Amino acid sequence: MSFVGARDRDLVPLLAEYLPHQRWFAAKGIELDDRDITITHRSVVAENYWDADIEQVLFTVVTPAGTHRYQIWIGWTWQLPDRLGHAVIGAVDGRTAYDALSDVNVSRLLLEAIDQSRDFGDSLHAIREADAKIDTRAEGLVIGAEQSNTSIVYGHSAILKMYRRLEPGPNPDAEIHRALRAVGSVHIAEALGELVGDVDGEQTTLGLLTEFFANSAEGWAMATSSVRDLMSEGDLRADEVGGDFASEAFRLGEAVAAVHADLARAFGTNTAPHDELARILDGMRAEANTAADLVPSLAEHREAILLAFDRASDHAAGINVQRIHGDLHLGQVLRTLNGWSIIDFEGEPSKPLTYRRGMQSPLKDVAGMLRSFDYAARGLAISPHTDAQHKYRAAEWADRNRRAFCDGYAAAAGTDPRLAGSLLRAFELDKAIYEVVYEHGHRPLWEAIPLQAVVALINTGGIS
Repeated sequence: MSFVGARDRDLVPLLAEYLPHQRWFAAKGIELDDRDITITHRSVVAENYWDADIEQVLFTVVTPAGTHRYQIWIGWTWQLPDRLGHAVIGAVDGRTAYDALSDVNVSRLLLEAIDQSRDFGDSLHAIREADAKIDTRAEGLVIGAEQSNTSIVYGHSAILKMYRRLEPGPNPDAEIHRALRAVGSVHIAEALGELVGDVDGEQTTLGLLTEFFANSAEGWAMATSSVRDLMSEGDLRADEVGGDFASEAFRLGEAVAAVHADLARAFGTNTAPHDELARILDGMRAEANTAADLVPSLAEHREAILLAFDRASDHAAGINVQRIHGDLHLGQVLRTLNGWSIIDFEGEPSKPLTYRRGMQSPLKDVAGMLRSFDYAARGLAISPHTDAQHKYRAAEWADRNRRAFCDGYAAAAGTDPRLAGSLLRAFELDKAIYEVVYEHGHRPLWEAIPLQAVVALINTGGIS
């Protein structure tokens, strides 16, 4: 074979230098040693393809947070085009290695491979969904918004998400998209194809090609724009401002309830007994105690937080569980020409695959969206120079839209999530505690946003 890459021992030092600077690498900023990286498999994808050899590399990395598995697609060339200068990984014996997903020629290769259900050797396969319509003439462009994965947009028709961090088995994103389409869900993108490969003996999702919603608007951008409109008005209430978001929040609640119903049809439901509810709450208590050990502002509320979880334990004999989104917030929804659509069913990337594919309470999704409304409003009023009136108006916007979302959910589901009372507040409190820890370590000025939610939630009334 004419393929000439680098020996594993030559590639590893390049990866050790390259990985800490990548947005999708979970341990950004740390210093890696060559001994921390182990290459587990390399697949030849193309040889002498537009003057480059292309391979897919699977490897594991040992960090203080644990051992994680990743994939990277590498191009090897003697002469790197200027357009790929930003994608350089390093050089070995005169050949330059670069991140091949940034190469328009490679993105075209991947799209054509999926359209043709092409195999790359014995362990790497492209699969086209039945009846999928794929425009192979569309040029691919990597978008820069994602953190944990890499997505390539093809014109106005399709988007290919390449999963960087892998666990053996099917990714929930691909699994759920396919199942929801089978039951006729209208609030998701159509699945067009998939890249799969062998990881530790299991067929594993490497990439997912879905319909791309051109001319759509992200929920977060719409919500924060509405908050700005309210802030700019001196004496108008939220319902009097032209950019009022409440009607959209209501429709979004309807869409989330509809997708929950579709997920129940696709995967079934179950009733978790009371000991399962106790186990869930015990997990929340344990994480809250760990968080209070780390963050002084939480430590002073430790006793009240634990009491709030105790109140939730008296909720009922059991709770309904099913497959859910798992990481729902305003950044995971798009307002399209036909209504709201929900994207990214991967779940929380930091959680194990078995957890993300398991049945959970739909209240977790509802709580995540309620927290997101609170963030959208208060994030624009977080400056220490923000006056009391603007802070009041931010709280007014959050309350109005949280209520509208729950009203819409109740209208579509036939049951109001707010009737869950202390249990819904427990899910929201668990999320807010996580947010406090994150902000404490990354954006100290923002810590006040989730902290005020924690304080409100440990009181019986909650924040809405």
